Amino acid sequence: MGALGIYNYWVFAILLMIGLYAVIAKPNLMKKLLGLSIFQAAAFLLYITMDKVEGGTAPIIQAGASPDQLYSNPLPQVLILTAIVVGISTTALGLAIVVRIQEAYGTIEDDQIQQADTDA
Repeated sequence: MGALGIYNYWVFAILLMIGLYAVIAKPNLMKKLLGLSIFQAAAFLLYITMDKVEGGTAPIIQAGASPDQLYSNPLPQVLILTAIVVGISTTALGLAIVVRIQEAYGTIEDDQIQQADTDA
């Protein structure tokens, strides 16, 4: 399996690093939220990539199926659905907090918010 055979993992690693960089290095709160969303999407991609079973089918046992039938594990799909709901909720809460910070401080830049706190 060459480097192209694991391209999903390369995409995962690149998205993860982009998201982490945005969360850590960007002073704008909206850019931090966007980085968090990219980071979450990378985690979703990792779980979805690991779920793929070569030759596996849906885990529904039918009459006459051979006992050595290979089934895919449905647990990662359930976890991803839950993680998507949590990710959307986290993003919505973050956006609400950013709006409230904008109303209170007049900016969404980290350094300006910290400067306003030290001045007050």
